[in-house]
Amino acid sequence: MDTATFGAGCFWCVEAVFQEVDGVESVVSGYSGGARPDPNYGAVSTGATGHAEACQITFDPKKVSYADLLKIFWKTHDPTTKDRQGNDVGTQYRSVIFYHSDEQKNLAEHYRRKLGDAGIYNAPIVTEIVPFQAFYSAEVYHQDYYSSNPDQPYCRLVIQPKVEEFRKIFSDKLKK
Repeated sequence: MDTATFGAGCFWCVEAVFQEVDGVESVVSGYSGGARPDPNYGAVSTGATGHAEACQITFDPKKVSYADLLKIFWKTHDPTTKDRQGNDVGTQYRSVIFYHSDEQKNLAEHYRRKLGDAGIYNAPIVTEIVPFQAFYSAEVYHQDYYSSNPDQPYCRLVIQPKVEEFRKIFSDKLKK
């Protein structure tokens, strides 16, 4: 097994997408990238801790590669908006890849450069690529949020369209 840690806006959205990827063993919502140890949602949501909402993904590289996870990461959020995704605004919603190895760093930088050079986006990519330091699991009520609360308005209006778009684009990567 291997580990990937991504921040791409609200961790509920990231979790909902990556839970559906074949080869992903687990997805845990939490906080990473800040200086405060043992943060909680109340503190992180102020933007003062430096942490991003992130997901730690445990995956089987024999079934899904880190490169494939990066492709999903880049395609399922807007990497050109600094400190926001949709209506979620603040440093805690930044686009960030926390790499666990030089190989992950090199792949992330390669894809960021490749996407930038391709001119796919109308604005520069602002995704941070930084070394992984620590990950803190979010409170229990944040885990499996979309699957546990599909009728909640945020889930219906924000997460569900992202998941549906992911399923359409990455149908070959879905769990059977």
